[in-house]
Parts: sequence; C-alpha cells; structure tokens
Amino acid sequence: MIGFARALRLWFSPEELRREGGTPDYRFSLANERTFLAWLRTALALIGGGFAVDQFLPDLRWGWRVGLALALLAAGVLCSLRAVNHWVRCERAMRRGEDLPVSRFPALLGLAVTVVAVAMVAAVLFGWEG
Repeated sequence: MIGFARALRLWFSPEELRREGGTPDYRFSLANERTFLAWLRTALALIGGGFAVDQFLPDLRWGWRVGLALALLAAGVLCSLRAVNHWVRCERAMRRGEDLPVSRFPALLGLAVTVVAVAMVAAVLFGWEG
C-alpha cells in the first residue's frame, strides 16, 4: 500500500520525480509524453464510443445498450489511469537508467476491446427490439 501511495503522489508531484536519478535525453522524455498522449486519445475514443452506443442506438435492448456503453466507459477510465501510471513508471526508469517497465495492460485492453466488439456484433445481429 505504501508503494501505491508513493506512486500516486508522483502523479501530482513532478518535482519529486525530478529528484530521482539524472535527467534523461529529452528525446526519450518527449517520446514518453507522446505515448502518454496516445493512451489518452485511446481513452477518449473509448469513452466517446460508450456515449455513442448509449445515445445513438436507442432501438437496442436496454441491457445490451447499457452493458456495452458501461464496458466502453470503464475501459476508457482504466486506460486514462493506466496512461498516467505508465508515464510515471517510464520516466522514473529512464531517470534511474533502468530498463523500461513491461506491462500486460495493452494485451488486456486489446482483449477487452475484442470482447466488446464481439458483443456489439451479437447485439446488432440479435439484440434489436422487435
């Protein structure tokens, strides 16, 4: 729990992050920032997709519509939180001269989006109110 609290504090204290190790090559820090922004764009797309499912598919059965919308919204929230966490972990590793951290999150996100996409196909084929 202490490790989580410290990591969370680093999200909001960039000056504390700067105290770790040396300053990395700016190109790597900027690449890390571009990756962070790409994750945020992905999160925004997932959140937008969740709202789109809810608002623009009124003929879809309520359970399907709400389930798909909530799945996309939850994936967007998790993606945005993971973006910040991954950015901090990579920045710390670069400052310390360590290997960049590995993550299972891209694979999990890919699987989650696949499951939602398959559910959306099923909803389109079988979930319309009739």
